[in-house]
Amino acid sequence: MATKVIYFTVRESEERAEFRDDFPADDVKDIFRAAAEAGPHDILKLYNCRGNIVNISPKLEPNTPDQPYKLEVVAAHCTGNITLTAQLGFDVGDLESRIQSLEKKIMLEGGETPSVVFDMRNKVEQFREKLENVEHLSWLGLFKDISSTSLHPFWSRKSSHRKSEEHNKRLFDKFLKISNVQITEEVKLYLRKPTFDNWQWEDAEMVVLLQQMFIDLDFTSKFNIELPVLQNFLYEVYKNYNHIPFHNFRHCFCVSQMMYGLSWLVNLSETMGDLDVMIMLTSAICHDLDHPGYNNAYQVNARTELALRYNDISPLENHHCAVAFEILARKHCNIFGNVPPETFKKIREGMIRCILATDMQRHSEILNKFRAMLNEGFDFSNKDHKDVLMMILIKVSDISNEARPMDVSEPWLDCLLKEFFNQSDVEKLEGLPVAPFMDREKVSKPSSQVGFIRYVLLPLFESLGQLFPPLDEHIILPVKEALNYYTDMEGTIRVEQSKKAQPI
Repeated sequence: MATKVIYFTVRESEERAEFRDDFPADDVKDIFRAAAEAGPHDILKLYNCRGNIVNISPKLEPNTPDQPYKLEVVAAHCTGNITLTAQLGFDVGDLESRIQSLEKKIMLEGGETPSVVFDMRNKVEQFREKLENVEHLSWLGLFKDISSTSLHPFWSRKSSHRKSEEHNKRLFDKFLKISNVQITEEVKLYLRKPTFDNWQWEDAEMVVLLQQMFIDLDFTSKFNIELPVLQNFLYEVYKNYNHIPFHNFRHCFCVSQMMYGLSWLVNLSETMGDLDVMIMLTSAICHDLDHPGYNNAYQVNARTELALRYNDISPLENHHCAVAFEILARKHCNIFGNVPPETFKKIREGMIRCILATDMQRHSEILNKFRAMLNEGFDFSNKDHKDVLMMILIKVSDISNEARPMDVSEPWLDCLLKEFFNQSDVEKLEGLPVAPFMDREKVSKPSSQVGFIRYVLLPLFESLGQLFPPLDEHIILPVKEALNYYTDMEGTIRVEQSKKAQPI
């Protein structure tokens, strides 16, 4: 059998390993351990060129010298005195022996081995295989204590998720080429609807559509926004969204498009005023700037730079705000550069309030405040009432995927779960708390949605619908249909699982 060559770096030194696919896993790990000059109980992590953790095994994908893996020793001199059996609380080998004895006894007595015994044996074998060769390394937290090690925070301005300058330049060139293209009335009307399908549009085209939103709402005239400045602003926004599964530029566009659509559906410019609508649209565009793909819980538990900077208080949302105003601080990007200072002060206060409202930790607080205002009689002339409504509107826009057609919304769920699972895998590896709804071993597509739609989405959407009844048809009814869809899917899965559990 031919050998394969693996190129990698360790402590900035270039190394290469050569082995066959049929090499024992322990031998392969010893090769990397020797290259890192690591002890038998030290913990190694191997990253691919995309920054993802991969398992050190004979099945490691071959690579080239220009795309090396990166090997790190993340926990040195870990105690090796505690056995796997002691950590797990049972001996996997003992389980296998007991099952074999049971099968032998049944055969001697001339009986037929029940299917439950075969199932039990398969589960034990799968568990052993998972312990020995799991792809995501989530098992490591079971028996490796790395809580006292110093780990680098996963958030970094130089993260591998950042877009390259070459990529950004290509997009900007394409954006400028098509920015003056006349958009048809059909597309303009489609852009105002919650049914808009984002998956049909490329990044540069979505930047053009964001530009069109400012033009169609007449913000360029009413707030004296120069078109080149608007284009520079949108380009810098695009640059500052990372290549991550969910909280990326396409998500930014979807949230902005829903906010834009709501402004037309219920005529927000008339009920709230142009300034508030522009604040909400700009907030939607900026609301997840430089999101690292790891939520606030991770930031706080891992004690990242963001959590330390913002004292564990909405670290991501505070960071999104800061990045937004860093962009606006540049003269060639400041779309508010021609408004009076007092107006800019209102814009800044409004954007900070809206973006911070997207922290789901504040969901109940904001929704309860809005419901109280509805009960006492909502007053559009009351600034406090309007401020809370603005927070509700951006919250609705932020989590509005389920209000879209299923062929548009369901791919977004796949993206979200991918980001969740990536985080929970890292949390297990680092010995951090893992939320059940983010754990790949505990959650499924329907189970992740049924409770969220029933207890988070619907109460929020229906409360907004009390103030704006036309929304019932456009966003509330689709959310109810999504709830029925995932409820049926969950029921089907349970029936299939119960059939598998029954003896044949």
